[in-house]
Amino acid sequence: MMTVHEVSRLTGVSVRTLQYYDQIGLLHPSEYTEAGYRLYNEKSLEKLQQILLFRELQFPLKDIAKIVNREDFDRRKALDQQIRLLTLKKDHLDGLISLAKKIQSKEDVMSFKEFDTSKIDKYAAQAKLEWGNTETYKEFEKKDEGRTSEDHKLLGQQMMAIFAGFGALKECDPSDEAVQNKVKELQSYITSSFYNCTNEILAGLGKMYTADNKFTENIDQAGGTGTAEFVSKAIEIYCQ
Repeated sequence: MMTVHEVSRLTGVSVRTLQYYDQIGLLHPSEYTEAGYRLYNEKSLEKLQQILLFRELQFPLKDIAKIVNREDFDRRKALDQQIRLLTLKKDHLDGLISLAKKIQSKEDVMSFKEFDTSKIDKYAAQAKLEWGNTETYKEFEKKDEGRTSEDHKLLGQQMMAIFAGFGALKECDPSDEAVQNKVKELQSYITSSFYNCTNEILAGLGKMYTADNKFTENIDQAGGTGTAEFVSKAIEIYCQ
């Protein structure tokens, strides 16, 4: 067991911050002494590592609490996602450093692509959607209970038919009424078939459609190349 002061010295997290994490239910001590002092065991420190990694990735505390306090929290899965996000951030920083060095050497460089954080934002949105909506996933599990492989196949075909409909509208502006009606149809289908698809969840899905290669490939296969990007833009407009 370690005291709160020992944990603070080990991790660099202030005592005040650890006390605040306890108050908001993010990280409770393993136990308290008779005098009321906080004590932390190895499991608590592992949880703190996860919290700090999510903080490094700029997840809000309320989102982190939803994630790490889930009964089905999978530390290995979380680490896989964190590594992916950290790698994207590293690549982003490497690009900025390279650009700065070129400018420093007085090269004639007029590039702004290095400032693009869309890949990071989209992958982070995917992780938050997957981890953060506990009630949503409970609802999904309830609706999915008892469904057969044929049921899943039919649901998938119906979803792909909606994306094919988007593909037929790709020549339109994403803000066009017909396109926006198709977004509404998609939202309604997800709600009736899987879980209550709020605008917040739909916005996260829209980002996921272009952040996850598997989603992108399936959607583009249904509606043609560029459909996933088109759907993502239409959803963004719809959820504004």
